[in-house]
Amino acid sequence: MPSTLCEKGAAAADLSPSVLGELVEIARSAAELGGSVLMEHYGNLSSVRDKGRLGDLVTNADTAAEEQVLEALQSSTPDIGILAEESGARGQQNGLRWCVDPLDGTTNFAHGYPLFATSIGLTWNQQPILGAIAVPFLQEIFWAAPGMGAFRNEKPIQVSSCQSLQDSLLVTGFAYDRHSRLDNNYAEFCWFTHRTHGVRRGGAAAVDLAFVACGRQDGYWERGLSPWDLAAGAALVELAGGVVSGYRGEPFDLSSGRVLACGDALHSQMIDGLGQVKPLSGASFGAPELTVMGS
Repeated sequence: MPSTLCEKGAAAADLSPSVLGELVEIARSAAELGGSVLMEHYGNLSSVRDKGRLGDLVTNADTAAEEQVLEALQSSTPDIGILAEESGARGQQNGLRWCVDPLDGTTNFAHGYPLFATSIGLTWNQQPILGAIAVPFLQEIFWAAPGMGAFRNEKPIQVSSCQSLQDSLLVTGFAYDRHSRLDNNYAEFCWFTHRTHGVRRGGAAAVDLAFVACGRQDGYWERGLSPWDLAAGAALVELAGGVVSGYRGEPFDLSSGRVLACGDALHSQMIDGLGQVKPLSGASFGAPELTVMGS
């Protein structure tokens, strides 16, 4: 019987091992293509504009990479729907669907900060199955599929075996609406920073998840994310032996925008930690009082 969410999704979609192998190779090739386009534009952008929210940028590199990635996916799998960050939905959105982020970490990219990626995940009815994440500046491609495991380039990877929160290195991010919402992750960041070796903010959710999958970081949580941010990375972490869930340990919901990803030993400790920090109900953003329980 299938045990992981990815395996269950593959079984529900009736994908054989050979088909899964073909699909992950398509995802990998398309992610590498997107990454190569990004590197052609890195440090040489002709257009950077705001998409309407403070800090939410799009560049000519985003659109150029997405155009080539979508062309490759549609040529190889014309019957599979697509949800892409810049151009939206194409084709059937139930059943099998590619979730595409041509440039995850656009703000990093626009500033010349080298942590960014092309992320491509395959889902079945919103449930991750497999994915590939190209981190071109590091010349790394992370990929995973049920029955095959998870890899960085050609080397198998697995999540860290860290047993204790106090020995961990975590990573998180802050959503674009952090300027106007108390539910903005700042208090959680402080709580975990004081109880771990440290908390990093990478600025690219797909890269954060890839780094958790290969054990560079021990755990990750974030809110305010989109399916294209999460689909590939969630599959990577799970297929690398990790746990992917909601903040309270509930089953992972791709549409929720929230994720908690880590090794099994840290999972309950991170859930407990997130439960310790709660924005005070009704507090104004101008004077954000926070209730921190159980110091």
